Amino acid sequence: MRFGLFIPQGWRMDLVGIEPDMHWGVMAGLARRTDELTREWESIWVYDHFHTVPEPSGEATHEAWTLMAALGAVTNKVRLGQMCTCMSYRNPAYLAKVAATVDIVTEGRIEMGIGAGWYEHEWRAYGYGFPRAGERLAMLEEGVQIFRDMWTKGSATLDGKHYQVDGAICAPRPLQGTTFPGSPLNGIPMWIAGGGEKKTLRIAAQYADYTNFDGSPEGFAHKSEVLKGHCEDLGRDFGSIVRSANYNVVIGENEKEVKDRLAWHKDHFIRAGLSEARAEEHVANLATQPAVGTPDQIVETLRGLEAQGMTYAITYFQEAAYDTSGIDLFENYVIPELITKGE
Repeated sequence: MRFGLFIPQGWRMDLVGIEPDMHWGVMAGLARRTDELTREWESIWVYDHFHTVPEPSGEATHEAWTLMAALGAVTNKVRLGQMCTCMSYRNPAYLAKVAATVDIVTEGRIEMGIGAGWYEHEWRAYGYGFPRAGERLAMLEEGVQIFRDMWTKGSATLDGKHYQVDGAICAPRPLQGTTFPGSPLNGIPMWIAGGGEKKTLRIAAQYADYTNFDGSPEGFAHKSEVLKGHCEDLGRDFGSIVRSANYNVVIGENEKEVKDRLAWHKDHFIRAGLSEARAEEHVANLATQPAVGTPDQIVETLRGLEAQGMTYAITYFQEAAYDTSGIDLFENYVIPELITKGE
């Protein structure tokens, strides 16, 4: 199994209480820490959002692609991704150019996570409207086609329903797919995120190097079967697509420590401005998730998921900006039991 780590950027209220002039130091410090442990962590990740969850607030949320370039400048080995970029927040030809530039700046370490987008509040607040799901998915598919052509051919032309480009040049192309191997299909590896069964997973079957969807045992098994069916329809080798999932990790040496960490989550969200009822609701949901428990419990769950084909876990630790002891525990007792041998 391979592992990635989300860097706190504020979106999930994970920089609350830290002054803005300290935010970059916290993020950069965690990125540098991870860069020294690339045996354990293959990649670091951020989210592409502008307003906080579980509720929009005035708390910080730092922009994803600015962070891609900045994190690339303070690391040397770890790969860098977004889970996931919203296609409609930026013109896709422009975004393809941005990604190509960041791939060069980072010497071939970019992963492109891309999806149709869902957070209606920030869509409308930023003036993007909020097209129906079918339109957002159509925009995703057209944008992915533009990405592929820009990165593999050096230019793109598309007279689409949602996007029109006419000889948009991408020079230089990304290092991945030119100087470095990268993705044979896309140049920069493409992660199609989302579990929509009729459209999203079909787009993934056609274009993706990686997928990212429901990480529960039952959900992962079902989405995998849907993806497999689309691959068969399109003549794509199902085994050529790496299937990943995101995991909220709450880890403790024993049951009491797990409960204490869940209590910290509740207190943290109340400090961030959520009502006690909303904070309790959030923690109750969190407590049922796959990567919550002792190291042995988490290893058992992830091992079962690995047997189903989930071979890349992208992990999130709510407390990372304040306390890395949970990450330490995961690194020392979970990853060694699951990490891909021979790497």
